[in-house]
Amino acid sequence: MLPSQQKFASMRFKDKIVLITGGIRGIGAAISKSFLQEGARVVVTYSQDQDQARRFQKELGPGGSNTTVHQADASDFDAMKTLFDNILEKFGRLDILVNNAGIRRDNLVMFMSESEWHDVLRVNLQGTFVCCKLALKPMIGQRWGRMINIVSPSGIMGRQGQANYAAAKGGVASFTKSLAREVAKIGITVNGVSPGVIETDMTRSLPEQTLAELKQAIPMGHFGRPEDVSGTVLFLASEGAYYITGQVVRVDGGLT
Repeated sequence: MLPSQQKFASMRFKDKIVLITGGIRGIGAAISKSFLQEGARVVVTYSQDQDQARRFQKELGPGGSNTTVHQADASDFDAMKTLFDNILEKFGRLDILVNNAGIRRDNLVMFMSESEWHDVLRVNLQGTFVCCKLALKPMIGQRWGRMINIVSPSGIMGRQGQANYAAAKGGVASFTKSLAREVAKIGITVNGVSPGVIETDMTRSLPEQTLAELKQAIPMGHFGRPEDVSGTVLFLASEGAYYITGQVVRVDGGLT
């Protein structure tokens, strides 16, 4: 959000308790900051990069008082259960879960190692399962909750060299639709967001030829911004989206 827009920000999520996995960089950081700007209390996880975690906290400035940052592997059930227990002990509830933690280990199937396959499915798919499962108990008790899972165009249309990532994200999309049906009658919505090519440090590091080819494949002719994704996530978490569940919203400029 631009500084000139901050004074016009709503407070749709004032005092809501939000957990965002993989929330310290790129799209995850944009989601974290957007919830903070709208009054939420945000718990953020990261896996390994402590330097980035410190930079993220420094970027928040005074707004960081409503943020807690934890190092945790989203796919580790015991570690995440400890975190969920701490959240419930401190706040008494959990309102919104955003599963953004993810990794890629791109390779052609012919050359892909078992560890490249299993690691990607573990973090992206099992991590989503673990966090959604742990979020169910408090949300069912509240009879209210929002779960938003980050998917990918690779999981929708496939991509050469990303069979592991496509399988994981395709699994997340199907998991999202199935879980949504299980909890629809008790006030919990479950949706996915599929970002296309988004302007992040990772994207900007790609070769110019690759960037040009990617832009050419996008009907709108340009990359998205992290704020485009966070805006969609916040809408799905809001009361305005109470009748939307089991959907995967594509934020990709028409790519898929």
